[in-house]
Amino acid sequence: MSAPRSPTLPAAPPRRVSTWLLAAAIVALVVASFASLPLQWSAFFTPDALAVTREFLAGFSPPESAPAFLRKTALAAAETLSMSAIGTLLAVAGGMALAIAGAGRLGKVQRLLARTLLNVLRSIPELVWASLLLVAAGLGPFAGTLALAAHTSGVLGRLFADALENADPHPETSLLTNGAAPAAAFLYATMPQTLPQMLSYTLYRWENNIRAAAVLGVVGAGGLGQMLKFHLSLFQMQNAATVIIAMLLLVALVDAASFALRRALTR
Repeated sequence: MSAPRSPTLPAAPPRRVSTWLLAAAIVALVVASFASLPLQWSAFFTPDALAVTREFLAGFSPPESAPAFLRKTALAAAETLSMSAIGTLLAVAGGMALAIAGAGRLGKVQRLLARTLLNVLRSIPELVWASLLLVAAGLGPFAGTLALAAHTSGVLGRLFADALENADPHPETSLLTNGAAPAAAFLYATMPQTLPQMLSYTLYRWENNIRAAAVLGVVGAGGLGQMLKFHLSLFQMQNAATVIIAMLLLVALVDAASFALRRALTR
């Protein structure tokens, strides 16, 4: 009895010249980046640099634990959480409105205009949006909330539009053929297909917005970031350490809640 022959793998598909050129361009770009930047790795590990770093980090210990300061930090954390939650909710509404047009459901011209607007919204970082909106809305969390909503609307709108375009069109077509109204066919056939994916996108962006909201305070948009900037500018390192710990705990809490919600929604 002859031994069974090992299955032969099919030949690898031929590589196009453009693929090799793209890979070579990426490698050349990485090499040029390292060559052009004055990276002084040795200076980072000198005894003087290590001593200065150790002294700097020692200034953060122990964190400030006065009850009055902890209450102030808790209020700032709640403000940061509110900024991220409201900004994400506004972004869901704005992104969904633009996604319907961006998915081509209102015509080709509207699709092009909506896609262009979504590109503009998400190409501007939250810090730039906050700097612009602070002029109109003034210092405080309102400008930060609007900045998160503007940037996240562009991100979620693009993701929602892609989800709508990739949905199976047959259920909606079947309802339309049987006399259902276009809005009812969309809500009962297409939305149920894309809703779990949209909810997952929304929760993921909420996690990102928590981190962004903590940073937006650096430009005066309120919350923990504004507290951190204030205490660091006065070299109050122990107070800053408490604020940083509050940031880490808030991000960890939201990450855990978002993970639990995603698991519950995708079961």
